Amino acid sequence: MRRNSSNTATSLDEPTERDAMLYLSDLKPTGIQRRAAAPETPDWAQRFAELAETARDPRLRAFYAQGMPSGDSLLQDVPMAALDVETTGLDPMRDGIVSIGVVPMTLALIQSSASRYWVVHPKVELTPESVAIHAITHAQIETAPDLDAILGELLQALAGRVVVVHCRGIERGFLDVALKTRIGEGIEFPVIDTMELEARLHRKRPSLLTLLLGRRRRPVSIRLAQSRARYRLPRYRAHHALTDALASAELLQAQVAHRFSPQTPLRALWL
Repeated sequence: MRRNSSNTATSLDEPTERDAMLYLSDLKPTGIQRRAAAPETPDWAQRFAELAETARDPRLRAFYAQGMPSGDSLLQDVPMAALDVETTGLDPMRDGIVSIGVVPMTLALIQSSASRYWVVHPKVELTPESVAIHAITHAQIETAPDLDAILGELLQALAGRVVVVHCRGIERGFLDVALKTRIGEGIEFPVIDTMELEARLHRKRPSLLTLLLGRRRRPVSIRLAQSRARYRLPRYRAHHALTDALASAELLQAQVAHRFSPQTPLRALWL
């Protein structure tokens, strides 16, 4: 997927250049960043109950009707699904989804055998740059279904699960816009963002001694590969939706093991 970065003054909901290093320093908010600033985390269990009553598309109604765990639920008890999408560009309003990977998981188990992967036909043209990044070609998307054709399967794979991502502005932003253009209504769902969890750790203010000595803080990358490396997780091929979903699942397990606890309430992590 395409990743983003931020400093303490900007939202982590937004993508920047895909192959740029993601650091917590010297980044200015873009128009997309300002547009997608995240509101306060809702009560997702209540919100899903409301959406189950108001959604018009039967696939969305069934998705919301599966409900969502309470924010008081312990992480060890929460069903999750790691999600990643590959896209033709960085702007959900102009670009489209070309592939989707989903890996069911819990803190104790990653269900690789139940993973799902789709290549889908975007409504926009592929660019040479995007093909070079995700390696999905014109020939592959020519025979691929539209997202609407696999939407029911995708929503079933996510239903009742908290979604795990690395950069929530991509998965939520692109899926929301894609559904609005196809079925006339968007989608909402809670996420645990492994990039945001890394940002929380490295967003700390410099010490007084560091300021007095005039030392500059060393920039920290919060890209998926660099974040995984800090936990000594293996390096995987980047920009494949299924592999990146698996990589995000493993990263969350490592983050919780090192910095949180299986007894951490869900509300401490989800957004």
